[in-house]
Amino acid sequence: MKTIISLLFLCLGSMAFSQKRPLDTLYIKTSALCQDCKQRIESTLNYQKGVKYAELDLETKIATVIFKRKKNNASALRQALSKVGYDADELKADPNAVLLLPKCCQPGGH
Repeated sequence: MKTIISLLFLCLGSMAFSQKRPLDTLYIKTSALCQDCKQRIESTLNYQKGVKYAELDLETKIATVIFKRKKNNASALRQALSKVGYDADELKADPNAVLLLPKCCQPGGH
């Protein structure tokens, strides 16, 4: 009987500690143009605090970001993209950052 009770407490305790923090999914329309843009955007987003996954679909130019809502937010993620030279939904790219992009990644580059 002690073994069954011990196992029950062990299972319940491990379930309580294994609860994951809530995740949010964000879709960001970008101004990406090429594979270099894809790599730059994904790297930028994947290195942001709380981001679990980020991927850009070049065909639609939409980045999908899965992140912990307690560690980051949609506004900060859009701002991170703007700071590396890309539009992020309604937030326009930082003009100085756009000039630092390779010519092929700048507007009109392709």
